[in-house]
Amino acid sequence: MNQLLPSLVELDHHAEIQPEFGSWRTGYGPFEHALETQAAVFRLAHQLVQAKLQPDLASVYRLLQAIDRIGSAGLWLVVHMTYARRVRLDGSPLCAEDFKAAPEGHTGGSLNMVPAYAGYLGLNALTGRTRAWLMGQGHCVAAIEALNLLTDNMHPEQKEAYGDGEAGLNRLLEDFYGYHQAADGSPSAPLGSHVNAHTGGGIAEGGYLGFAELQYAHMPLPGETLVAFLSDGAAEEQRGSDWMPRWWRAEDCGVALPIMIANGRRIEQRTQLGTHEGLEGFRQHLSRCGFDPIPFDGRDPAAFVCALWEMEQRLARRVEEKARGLLRYPLPIPYGIAETIKGFGFYGAGSNAAHNLPLPGNPHVDDASRELFNTHAAPLFVAWDELQHARHLVAQSRHARPAERDSVLAMRRPAAPTMPSLRYHDHACSPMAAVDDFFVELTRANPSLRPRVGNPDELASNRLGGVLKALKHRVVDPEGEFEAVDGKIITALNEEAVVSACLANQGGLNLVASYEAFCVKMLGAVRQGLIFARQQKEVGRPAGWLGWPIIATSHTWENGKNQQSHQDTTFCEALLGEMSDMARVLFPADHNSALALLPSIFQARGALACLVMPKRERPAIFNQVQAEQLARDGAIIVDEQKGTNPLLLIANGSYQLTEMQRATERLKEAGVSYRLVYLQEPGRFRAPRDRWEIEALAADGVTERLFPEQIEMRVLLTHMRPEVARGHLWPILPDVRRNSVLGYRNRGGTLDEGGMQFANRASWANVLAACARLLDVPRTALLKPDEAAAVAGKGDPRVLR
Repeated sequence: MNQLLPSLVELDHHAEIQPEFGSWRTGYGPFEHALETQAAVFRLAHQLVQAKLQPDLASVYRLLQAIDRIGSAGLWLVVHMTYARRVRLDGSPLCAEDFKAAPEGHTGGSLNMVPAYAGYLGLNALTGRTRAWLMGQGHCVAAIEALNLLTDNMHPEQKEAYGDGEAGLNRLLEDFYGYHQAADGSPSAPLGSHVNAHTGGGIAEGGYLGFAELQYAHMPLPGETLVAFLSDGAAEEQRGSDWMPRWWRAEDCGVALPIMIANGRRIEQRTQLGTHEGLEGFRQHLSRCGFDPIPFDGRDPAAFVCALWEMEQRLARRVEEKARGLLRYPLPIPYGIAETIKGFGFYGAGSNAAHNLPLPGNPHVDDASRELFNTHAAPLFVAWDELQHARHLVAQSRHARPAERDSVLAMRRPAAPTMPSLRYHDHACSPMAAVDDFFVELTRANPSLRPRVGNPDELASNRLGGVLKALKHRVVDPEGEFEAVDGKIITALNEEAVVSACLANQGGLNLVASYEAFCVKMLGAVRQGLIFARQQKEVGRPAGWLGWPIIATSHTWENGKNQQSHQDTTFCEALLGEMSDMARVLFPADHNSALALLPSIFQARGALACLVMPKRERPAIFNQVQAEQLARDGAIIVDEQKGTNPLLLIANGSYQLTEMQRATERLKEAGVSYRLVYLQEPGRFRAPRDRWEIEALAADGVTERLFPEQIEMRVLLTHMRPEVARGHLWPILPDVRRNSVLGYRNRGGTLDEGGMQFANRASWANVLAACARLLDVPRTALLKPDEAAAVAGKGDPRVLR
C-alpha cells in the first residue's frame, strides 16, 4: 500500500524488540498476516503513536491481537448461527441434537464480512474515533450481529435477549432464521435475515444490491466518516456507482471510504471480478472514473485496518493539495478492494456452495457433514477467557467515544428547518411554481441544511427554473450559469442514482422531480428507505431525517404527446400500497393546494411524500383557506347542488377535477343533484392496516362529513388505474353496485390531453355516462346524441372537445 514500507529484515528486528508485534505477526486461527500487511501494520503503529492516538507501539499490537481473536470468534459464531442450535464454550464438538433441523443463512458472504467489520471496529478502537458503517449486501448481517454481540455493541433489546453469555448466544442461534412471531404476526426476535432497525449502527437494510453503491458518497457531512462495504457483483454491474468522484466535494461532504469485498462469487456463479483479468480490468476502470484503487488482503482484519487508515490519509492529503491549488475536482477517491474467496474460513470456501449452506448435507442428520462442521469450526474457536480479554480491550476504547451503534449517521436528526412564508394567489399558473419558489426560499433560510436536488430530466422543462438558477447542476467543468463545481443538483439520466443522492442526504433538505413514468425506476430505492424507517419507528427509535417530496410531474395525462412509455401511473399506485404514515401520496390540483402541502412535508421526520402534479398552467381553484383545509383533511367539497337522491362525484387529480367540473355543468342543466369532492390524499380515507397508520387517517368526523353514508351513488374519476383506486378506497366506495370508478386503463400513444382522456374512458362525458347508469336513465338524458355515440365508440371523439 506504500513504497516506503519496511523490509523483512527490519520487520524481524522489530519483532525482537517489540514482542507484542512478534506475537501478532504469527497470526491467529484462520488469520495469516502477509508480509505486506505486516509492513503496513508496522507503519500504522508508528503513525498512531506519533499522532498521540496510542500511548505506545505495544498497545497497537495488543489491540490488533484482540481484533484477531474477536474476528476468529466471529467466524465461529457465524457458522453456528447458520447450522447450530447451541454453542459449546469449551470448544468441544457438537452432536446431532445440537444442530438445527432446517439450517439457513447467507454463510459465505457473512464469513467474508467478519474480517471486514472486525477491521472497522479495530480502526475505531485504535484511533478513538467512531466512524459509521454501511453494508450494501445486507444479507451478510450475521457477521455484523455476531461481532456486535461479541463487542457489546447492541441496542437494549438485543442486549437483553443475547447479552448474558452462553444462554444469550444460544438464543441468538435459535432466533436466527427462527421465524418466531409475536401475537400481532410481526417477527418477535430482535434479529433478521438482513440489516434492520435492531442491528447496532445499521442505517440501511441492504436488501437491494447496488443501492449502497449509489448512496454512500452522499451520506456523511463534513467532519463525519462512513465506511461503506460493497458487493463485487453490484459494483461491477450497478451503473452510477462509478460516478461518485463526480459528486464528492470536501466543502459539503464527509469522508466516504468504499471497500469492495471481492470474493469473486454471486449466488451461483463466478463474477467477472472473480478472474485475474476481470479484477485488473475493474481496477483500471476505477482509475478512469476518478477512483484510487487500493487492493489488499481481504482475509485479514489487520489488512482492513491498514487499508481504511491509508484511505483516510490519502484523501486528507488530496483535500489539502486541492486547497493549495495543486489538484482540482474530481479528486481521486480511495477505493479499497478486499481480495478474498467466498466463505473464507470454513468448509467450501471459494465454491458456489459457500453462498448459503456450504456443507454437503445437514449436520443434524448427516454424519459426514457433522464431522466436517466440527473439523472446520474447531480452528475458529477462541477460549472464553481469552475472548473476554480481547473484548475488554475493545470496550476500553469506547470510554471517550460513542459506540458504533450510536454513530452520528445512525443517530441523524438535523435541526427543524425554518419555514419560508407562503405566498398564495388567485391566478392561473403551473402548480410547480409553488414548489420552485418554496424550495429556493427554504434552502436560503436554512444554510446549515445541505440541499440536494435529484434530477434525471430537465429542471426547466419541469418548471423548476428558480431551483436551477439558485442551486445549479454539480459538475467538474462548468459550461454556463446553471452549472457549478459546488452545485447542489445531482443530474444524471439514471433515476436510481439521483434519487439515491437524496435518500442518502439525511442531514439536509431534498427534492426530486421526474417524469411520472420514469419515477418507477426509483421505486426499489425509495421502498428500501421507507421500510427501514418504518422498522425504526416500530422499535421505538424513529428516523430523524427531514421529510421531502418526490414530484411525479410531466405526468401521464400531460404526456399524450409522447408514446405510451411516458404514460404510466405505477409509481403513485405503488407508494399508495406502502404505509400511509411513511409515504404520503398527494395530488395537488393547483398552485395554492400544492403550496399548502409543502410545510408539512418538509417538517415531517422519516417520511416521504409523492406529489403527482401538473407542470402546465392550471386554473386557480382553491383559495388560501380552502388549500390549507385540503392539506389538513385530505379532501374538500368543491361544489354542491342540493336535492334528493344526489350523486357523490369524487375527483382525484388536477385534470380529473377539470373533467368533473365540466360534467357538473350538464348535471345542473339536467336538474340532477350532486356533491363534488376533491380527493387530494387518498391514503387518508383507507382502512388502516396497523396502529401507526391510524395516525395518518383523516381526523374524526371528516370522512362522514365529506362522504356521508346516505349518498350511495358515487363516481370516482382518478389519476390512477381505477382498480387500484377502488381497492384502496373501498371505505368510501362501499357498494360496488352503486358506484363507478374511472381512470387510467393502460391506453395511450401519441395523443393529446383530450385524446388520452377519451382513450381511457376518463373524460367528462364518460363521467356522465357513469352517472346515467347509476341513475338508471338513458345516456341521452345527460349527453347529446352525438356525444353519447362517441362515448359508445360509434361516433366522432372530437365532439367531446
